Amino acid sequence: MQFFYWLALFIIIGIAIFAVQNSTAPPIAIKFLVWRFETSLIYTILGSFGTGILITLLFLVPRTIKTSLRSRELKREVKNLESALYQPASLAKESDQKKG
Repeated sequence: MQFFYWLALFIIIGIAIFAVQNSTAPPIAIKFLVWRFETSLIYTILGSFGTGILITLLFLVPRTIKTSLRSRELKREVKNLESALYQPASLAKESDQKKG
């Protein structure tokens, strides 16, 4: 996991260096359907990078929540099964007699 933190740090440093070096670039025109924007190259690249991160998070967060809930459910089930497995024999017989 620490590897990914270092990787993210190097990517962020690279983007910062890129932003500083290209801050004086001439504006570019962006066309999308009927919209037309003129902006700096760095804002376009940073916006694209940020949009990519947001889209990735939109797909990642629900999956992470689902996995977390499933993990919690499985841990609860393991705990219940372990308590049933390690229950003393006398208590098990008493519970069987109550059922039967």
